[in-house]
Amino acid sequence: MATRTLTVYHYPVCGTCRSAVKWLQNRGYELELHNLWEEAPSPEQLAEWIPLSGLPIQKWFNVSGDAYRELGLKDRLPRMTEEEKIRLMAGNGKLIKRPVVTDGRKVTVGFKEELYEENW
Repeated sequence: MATRTLTVYHYPVCGTCRSAVKWLQNRGYELELHNLWEEAPSPEQLAEWIPLSGLPIQKWFNVSGDAYRELGLKDRLPRMTEEEKIRLMAGNGKLIKRPVVTDGRKVTVGFKEELYEENW
């Protein structure tokens, strides 16, 4: 059986994040919660987690957020290296799609019940 403790990077006032946290708690998981806006994952964590998620790095960006639009990332991202994208996200947690959940072996980004059923 996989560990019952998960690390969750979320934004506490986000309804989607609250739903994800409640879903995980209702299934008996202990959660180590981090406020994504105050404490973004480090570049090293992101570099490790992105491949574990199975998602392309672009899927990690919160494309509907103000910070994404203010920085003009829709036009800038295609010209950036993966390392530059990781440093950008590590420097501003508002740019990361939330919640990010990991047990150290796999990572999910965002909350969809089917995704959680499959992984957690």
